[in-house]
Amino acid sequence: MDVQDLRNAFLSAIGKPPRVFSAPGRVNLIGEHTDYNDGFVLPIAIERRTAVAAAARTDRRVTARSVALSDTRSFDLDAPGPVRRGNWLDYVEGMAQALLERNFELRGAELLIDSDVPLGAGLSSSAALEMAVGLALVSLGGNADPDRIQVALAGQAAEHRYVGTMCGIMDQLTSALAEPGHALLIDCRSLAPQPVPLELGDTSVLICDSRVHHELASSEYNRRRAECREGVEILSGILPGLRSLRDVTVDELDRLCAQLPQPVRSRCRHVVRENARTLAAADALRL
Repeated sequence: MDVQDLRNAFLSAIGKPPRVFSAPGRVNLIGEHTDYNDGFVLPIAIERRTAVAAAARTDRRVTARSVALSDTRSFDLDAPGPVRRGNWLDYVEGMAQALLERNFELRGAELLIDSDVPLGAGLSSSAALEMAVGLALVSLGGNADPDRIQVALAGQAAEHRYVGTMCGIMDQLTSALAEPGHALLIDCRSLAPQPVPLELGDTSVLICDSRVHHELASSEYNRRRAECREGVEILSGILPGLRSLRDVTVDELDRLCAQLPQPVRSRCRHVVRENARTLAAADALRL
C-alpha cells in the first residue's frame, strides 16, 4: 500500500488534500483466547496497516470509500442505520456511533480506505480498520490527542453491537497502542498495557498463511466464549470471589477440573495455562 497513491486518489475523487491516519494489524507472540477471560496477552503490531485518507465535511454525513472493494457507502451521524448489515460499513458506522456514545466530538467526513492487512487471516484487519477510522474521525472532530484506550473500547463496542462478534479488547488495544521494537503485555482486566522490549536482532517473526479463512463472527468464537463462561459459573460455586478464568490458578484448575464437563474443561485448561505461560514469556523477554 502506497500512502502517496492514497493521497492522490483522495485528491482526485474529493478535490481537496486529505489527512492520513493508519493503524496496524497484529499477531500474538504467545497466548490466545484469554482476553475475553480478563487474561493476559502478548501481541505485537505487524508492518501491514490500514490507512484512511480523510477530510471534514460541513454537514453530519460520513461517506466512506473502500479502495480494495471498489465500494462507496455513507451514513448520517445523527440517524444511526441498522446494525449487523453484514458488510464492511458495519465497522465504520459502528465505530462512529460508539465514539459518539463516549462523548467524542465528531463531524461529517469524507473517508478513503485502503489496507494491506489480509482479510480473514487472523491478523486483526477489522481492528486496524476500526482504529484507523476512529482516529480519523476524532481528529477531524478537533481532538488531536484522544485517549486511545477509549478509542479501542469504542472499537470493541462496534464489534459487539454492529458486527455481532463478542470479541475481547486485545486486537483494538494492540492496534491503538503498540510501539515499535516492543511487544505489548496487556492485562485485559485493568486494560493496563506494558511495552515489553523485543530485541529480535537477526530473528524474524514469520507469519504463515494456513489458507484457513478466519471470520470470528461466523466461527466458533462466540461458542468458545460461552463455554468459558459456563466454566466460570461452575467453578464460582467452589471458589469464592471468582469473576473470570483470570482468577483461577493452574493448581486450582488441576484440582477441580473433574468438576467440569467437556469441552468446557479443555477450554478452561487452555485459558488458565496460557495466562501463566504469557506472564512467564514477558518476564523472559525482559531479561
